[in-house]
Amino acid sequence: VQLQASGGGQVQAGDSLRLSCATSGLTFSDYGMGWFRQSPRKEREFVAAIRWSGGDTDVANSVKGRFTISRDNAKSTAYLQMNSLKPEDTAVYFCAAARLTYSEHASDYRYWGQGTLVTVSS
Repeated sequence: VQLQASGGGQVQAGDSLRLSCATSGLTFSDYGMGWFRQSPRKEREFVAAIRWSGGDTDVANSVKGRFTISRDNAKSTAYLQMNSLKPEDTAVYFCAAARLTYSEHASDYRYWGQGTLVTVSS
């Protein structure tokens, strides 16, 4: 199983980015997908999650209204659209897969990608 996160970069406050998480080796439509982030001085924190069938999502209060999670089961890929980025969004973003569940808890996710760095300058 492989999860490949991409799309990170260095942007200005107020800009947008779209992260992608391409997966292989799993039946993607059986897996809820989550995005988490970690910055140097903070614990890994939940960002967003989406049900394996799509439709139902959960988004952290800190990014609600700015970030949107989605998935394309035909492409076995999950996305995180990030708008109105703020300097406090600077972190390494990880995607993760959990079979037949989706949650805010990192411990529920079995497979993890390598992370992609997002840097937002003011």
